Amino acid sequence: MSGSSGEQAPAYRSILSISDEAARVRALNEHLSTRSYVQGYSLSQADVDVFRQLSAPPADTRLFHVARWFRHMEAILGGAGGRGEPCGRQASKGRRGQPQWSPPAGSPPCKLRLYNSLTRNKDVFIPQNGKKVTWYCCGPTVYDASHMGHARSYISFDILRRVLQDYFGFDVFYCMNITDIDDKIIKRARQNYLFEQYRGKQPRAAQLLEDVHAALKPFSAKLNETTDPDRKQMLERTQRAVELAAEPLERAVRGGLPAEEAARCAEVLLEEAKDLLSDWLDCTLGSEVTDNSIFSKLPKFWEEEFHRDMETLNVLPPDVLTRVSEYVPEIVNFVQRIVDNGYGYVSNGSVYFDTVKFASSERHSYGKLVPEAVGDQKALQEGEGDLSVSADRLSEKRSPNDFALWKASKPGEPSWPCPWGKGRPGWHIECSAMASALLGASMDIHGGGFDLRFPHHDNELAQSEAYFDNDCWVRYFLHTGHLTIAGCKMSKSLKNFITIKDALQKHSGKNLASPRDPSAPLVGCAMAVAAREAGGTAVPSPPPARQLRLAFLMHSWKDTLDYSSNTMESALQYEKFMNEFFLNVKDILRAPVDITGRFEKWEDEESELNKSFYDKKTAVHEALCDNVDTRTVLEEMRALVGQCNLYMAARKAARRRPNRALLESIARYLTHMLKVFGAIEEESSLGFPLRGPGSSLNLESTVMPYLQVLSEFREGVRKIAREQKVPEVLKLSDALRDDILPELGVRLEDHEGLPTVVKLGDRETLLKEREEKRRVEEEKRKKKEGAARKKQEQEAAKLAKMKISPSEMFLSETDKYSKFDENGLPTHDSEGKELSKGQAKKLKKLLEAQERLHKEYLQMVQNGSFK
Repeated sequence: MSGSSGEQAPAYRSILSISDEAARVRALNEHLSTRSYVQGYSLSQADVDVFRQLSAPPADTRLFHVARWFRHMEAILGGAGGRGEPCGRQASKGRRGQPQWSPPAGSPPCKLRLYNSLTRNKDVFIPQNGKKVTWYCCGPTVYDASHMGHARSYISFDILRRVLQDYFGFDVFYCMNITDIDDKIIKRARQNYLFEQYRGKQPRAAQLLEDVHAALKPFSAKLNETTDPDRKQMLERTQRAVELAAEPLERAVRGGLPAEEAARCAEVLLEEAKDLLSDWLDCTLGSEVTDNSIFSKLPKFWEEEFHRDMETLNVLPPDVLTRVSEYVPEIVNFVQRIVDNGYGYVSNGSVYFDTVKFASSERHSYGKLVPEAVGDQKALQEGEGDLSVSADRLSEKRSPNDFALWKASKPGEPSWPCPWGKGRPGWHIECSAMASALLGASMDIHGGGFDLRFPHHDNELAQSEAYFDNDCWVRYFLHTGHLTIAGCKMSKSLKNFITIKDALQKHSGKNLASPRDPSAPLVGCAMAVAAREAGGTAVPSPPPARQLRLAFLMHSWKDTLDYSSNTMESALQYEKFMNEFFLNVKDILRAPVDITGRFEKWEDEESELNKSFYDKKTAVHEALCDNVDTRTVLEEMRALVGQCNLYMAARKAARRRPNRALLESIARYLTHMLKVFGAIEEESSLGFPLRGPGSSLNLESTVMPYLQVLSEFREGVRKIAREQKVPEVLKLSDALRDDILPELGVRLEDHEGLPTVVKLGDRETLLKEREEKRRVEEEKRKKKEGAARKKQEQEAAKLAKMKISPSEMFLSETDKYSKFDENGLPTHDSEGKELSKGQAKKLKKLLEAQERLHKEYLQMVQNGSFK
């Protein structure tokens, strides 16, 4: 539109006078087709008037002049907001504006959902205060060694905690308690104290026998009352063992054997009857134990052992650790307020929670977690403790469902002063008081084992909500699944009770020194020195704690986990699979290359692998959002490594280097995820670290330069030996690879036409691999020898058959035939009956075949094949 505004106005007026919109747009398109409305364009009020008549550019592609003009006008006038503005100075300059930008549609973010025992559903996790997460976890009752049930719970919660912190970026404040006042602790501490005192008195043989027989009476009564078959079997084994151990001492007493022999028999009986005597002594003398320090020594010892076990398992320590013995004043105040609020009552020096009144309140509900278990007297009595379920104690309650907040101490029990007389805390109240002191009236997460849901956690909820007079003390309740041992419940009665130390010892690799071959190369000395500095004599074995954690990661944290040899073997193979990938990537990254060579052009294979990498990362994220589904995560990681292995194998077959940057990115991501899960215990940029126990020395970075030099030297020697045909040198080179270096935890992998791959590994694993390789080779050798022997026997049998003259082949079979013709062909059977035509025809065919074989034999003799 190079004309003036005056020339444009009449044309536009005629267009504006058209009432039909479609006709008006066609007329405008015709008008614009004769004019330039881009170059040298001068905006007029007529343009604005016409533009205001249009709501959008036409969809009809034939009206492209109007569409272009509309977009041009829209840019100049600044979009819809500028349509009503009169033509101004800015418009007359004809400057273009930026077109409108629209954000991408995107996809809704995946939200973290956790299985909440309060709803029995996977609920979206929403902390109460931004990214801060308050978390309380029920700790152990420390009266004995930590077992695999503890490992199941605390490793699982450690994984969840790490994922929330290190993957989802929550600021987790993690609190855990130690129960060091409890019926089990009191009873065990008294029993240990009384038994050690009894042993220290060195009772005479006759007195010991009398006491053992006295202890057997109540024990037998308990055995007869026991209905649980597994427990009954355990008690029967104990009784039988004590009776068998008593017999030699009885014979020694009757026979007047030497004192040394009697003392030895007495020591054996004391050891066998320890549990039985401890229980008997506690029943008779337990009420006389008054020293409170006796009840603190036992939990202190086992708490220290628990922390050592957790450190070995790489479980992060809590941000705050509470002990019941340190919170008694807070517990007393907590109980008092529950009483003041009307939900507790005093009875004979004890304080009980009034479940009936609490449940009848409109604001509260009792049994939120397991409502169907309310009224289960067996579970309720187990929750009260062995020392608190006597008839007099049970009669103190208003309702059988009520539970103790504070227990009046009996003789032989520790006690603390309080408004109701000397006593001690109930079991459930401790967690409520300690957690509330740190986390307030409402926490985000409370965690514990599945078996704690009722009555412990339901009672915690009730008494805490009675204290705060609210209904939201816990927002998300997480419970870890049970642990079974080879399909059975873990129990001392089933003899499958496994402590954490037992499990770690069972699955730990041996790290024993082996004598060094004096012919071993100097690098062996360098490795030995580095290993000794690291605390061992060779590459250390992978920590069994890692394999245990991987086993747990391969199962859902909330479901039952069966601990068995198959479970651990699966974890071991997963670790080996991942480690082999890390070692292969490290070998690729060690290959010398200049700076620019680190970045190579991507082909289709790299693009496909990278797409798969990002698909797997998405799948991992979705799995973690889905109740922290580590089982699926590990499978996705395994699949990603499998694709990387195929990619590396294809590149190796094509004699091409894999893309190091892509593989490094994938390996670092996998390393990061394993760190998030706590499966990599130390700082490691790539793969599982190789460090000596208790040392900061990085074994890999220390010895790998020596190994690389050795490998290159060996390759050069092998090349010369092949060229010069010196097999002795090649044998020595193979011995270095197969016999010497595996003893130091080093594996060399020779590949035709490619550099030797050097890998550091676990010595025990490498030796097992070597033995397996030798076993397979031996089987192959035996199979080959067997096949050759069989072939030789078949050839010998064939030759023996070839030697037989056709006329003689049937003559020896007199048990079948009685008459023969002139060619030696049978005519009558053994009974003198003439053979049928069919039989004769069949025998004739056999004779003709033998004639051919014998003829072949004679030809071979004539040619000199046989002498």
